[in-house]
Amino acid sequence: MNAKDLRGQTPDQLRDQLAQLKKESFNLRFQQATGQLENTARMRSARREAARVMTILNEKAAQAAQEA
Repeated sequence: MNAKDLRGQTPDQLRDQLAQLKKESFNLRFQQATGQLENTARMRSARREAARVMTILNEKAAQAAQEA
């Protein structure tokens, strides 16, 4: 997923995706703590994707505030 694709989504879709990514991040941390995590790189990518979604949400909120 890249920023261009995210900018085309609505804020509600982005919030849902952010919740899903945070849940996935939690599950990955839990797997790592129990020694069951196989793909450790997925933790980093999930964290970065969540940050990317939050950045786009903040951009949309700032744009909406500026227009009002």
